[in-house]
Amino acid sequence: MIERLIIVGLGEALFDIFPEAEILGGAPLNVAVHAHQLLQKRGGRGVVGSRVGQDDLGEAVRRELQNREMDAAFVQSDPDNPTGRVHVGVDQHGEPDYEIVDNVAWDWLQFDPDLEGLAKRCDAVCFGSLAQRNAQTRNTIYRFLESSRAIKLFDVNLRQDYFSRAILQRSCELASAIKLNDDELPIVMQALGLDASEDLQAAARMLMRKFDLKQVIATQGKAGTTIYASAESYQDQVPAYQRVEQADNVGAGDACAAAILAGLVLRKPLQEVVMLANHAGAYVASQSGATPTLPDTILAMV
Repeated sequence: MIERLIIVGLGEALFDIFPEAEILGGAPLNVAVHAHQLLQKRGGRGVVGSRVGQDDLGEAVRRELQNREMDAAFVQSDPDNPTGRVHVGVDQHGEPDYEIVDNVAWDWLQFDPDLEGLAKRCDAVCFGSLAQRNAQTRNTIYRFLESSRAIKLFDVNLRQDYFSRAILQRSCELASAIKLNDDELPIVMQALGLDASEDLQAAARMLMRKFDLKQVIATQGKAGTTIYASAESYQDQVPAYQRVEQADNVGAGDACAAAILAGLVLRKPLQEVVMLANHAGAYVASQSGATPTLPDTILAMV
């Protein structure tokens, strides 16, 4: 039997607590949810590798994944710590502000035989810096990456002060590709002791050389996404989607990451990959919440 393509979102699973609603979130979880939508018709799936508490929100995480026809087998159950929560405020421009609750279940992710098996058979994995704030989960992520031959996307996602030079350095060393936005780029360059004054293309090339990366993905909001690979770069225009009344930009970057990975595991030309990424990110930015159902027009691009 041929194994289905698998894209793993490894790290935090939580609920984003908005003033009017509680919405399933966490960047790696969002990536897995969107990857699952993108790959379903191509015989693939998105999988969440995380940990939740034995509480109502933990049950809600599992229930929501199951409602999306996703496997929750790699979401561990923590008897001692609550499910993660992030209090989200959104400004008048739709930009989110985060208050991340400390010492929650995803801080204590264990590298158990199930995760080891997943590491060895997945096709791609997305991980970030936030889940590495605690040594337990940080070491689990590193062991997963060291055990895997998959495409490894480090989606930087700098949050508050939950990162360090050591975390950024080791994550880049273990990654095959990194994704970051134009606000994060100078911070990462400076933290790694690289020239932070370089323009976007020069900085991307510098990162590729230093860490032997296959791709550097740079996101610039309405200016779109650029993929730097070998001596080439790939861009496409950002499509316009009609924004709903309570639209926010939460999860747009995660949809972009999922589309990048879906395109890479399906071995699509990079020009098609960046077009898919721009469409997925732009659509999610036009909606409320991080994981809306993607329209058939986007799914047909996969």
